[in-house]
Amino acid sequence: MAGTVFKYGSNVDTDVILPARYLALYKDEDLAAHCMEDLDSGFVTGVQPGDYIVAGENFGCGSSRETAPIVIKEAGIAAVVAKSFARIFYRNCINIGLPVVTCDTDGIEEGQMLTVDLENGFVQIEGSDKKTTIAPYPDQVKELMEAGGMLEWLRAAGKIK
Repeated sequence: MAGTVFKYGSNVDTDVILPARYLALYKDEDLAAHCMEDLDSGFVTGVQPGDYIVAGENFGCGSSRETAPIVIKEAGIAAVVAKSFARIFYRNCINIGLPVVTCDTDGIEEGQMLTVDLENGFVQIEGSDKKTTIAPYPDQVKELMEAGGMLEWLRAAGKIK
């Protein structure tokens, strides 16, 4: 499924993804209302379910709080595509079921329509014949993502209620 690109640069940190002044809010939807607001004030009013965040290097650097990927997922983002990710942010995304894709993002521009196909392993700008191949997730990670994240996977396995 194609979605609109919201393009950002390198070193987008978790304090920009969700400013710390909102951490006292406890509902995911209340937190998501402030996603990216210090970097892109129009993000929350423009994002639609199935859209993509595309960035440069080291996306998600900074603190290791899970609220950063949670608000991105809650805002409706289908996947975050970047040249590289901060290690803890990357794992937090997997744990909450938010797809993250590492690939060259130089040719992808703000507002373009993008398809990220995790099953067949490619990223493609709509209207372009160029496909960027992406590495598949390991089987265990696929299971977590398909379940909607670690908690949902544990619930389905009967490990937690």
